[in-house]
Amino acid sequence: MLGVLNKPALVNWANKLGLQGIEVGKYVDDKADIGTLAHQMILDYFNGTETDTSEYSRDQIEQAENCLLSFWAWEKLNQLDVIKAEVPLVSQKYRYGGTIDCYCVLNGKRTLLDFKTGKAIYPEMFYQLAAYAQLLADHDMVTERWQILRIGRDANEGFEARHVDDIHKYWQMYHLCLQIYNLKKEIK
Repeated sequence: MLGVLNKPALVNWANKLGLQGIEVGKYVDDKADIGTLAHQMILDYFNGTETDTSEYSRDQIEQAENCLLSFWAWEKLNQLDVIKAEVPLVSQKYRYGGTIDCYCVLNGKRTLLDFKTGKAIYPEMFYQLAAYAQLLADHDMVTERWQILRIGRDANEGFEARHVDDIHKYWQMYHLCLQIYNLKKEIK
């Protein structure tokens, strides 16, 4: 849905990689695999199970493990009680779906946590967070806090926890994108 938004910085970023001789598609796929593995490691930690890493390279495993270590360091500073993790939900009313990373009680507040691996938090991530919040609301799960945990793959990328106090404007942006997306499908 958020693909209807213009993201001019991506063109410059992809051009920079290309000038360095890096194939953008392979680079993105590699980073996405690291993010997928890091998400799975956190989920498996919640469930008390061991993560199957057989499909990943040694470098991908090490970077995902760095994410997990950063998550653990953050968790030690917070009171986290997971209610549900990795929950696929569908909104019948708005006709979209998504998978919630973590619905929990964080420091006494019902919180939606979204995990992002990478170098930065972008505005579109909060629009997606708002869409997840609406999915929870559609399924009678109350949220009081909405937070993104940006978990870097190495020390250079760092760690960042950012929350929004009011999710409603972000939901409006997502909802408008959803309407544009659906109209574009009707026009084709």
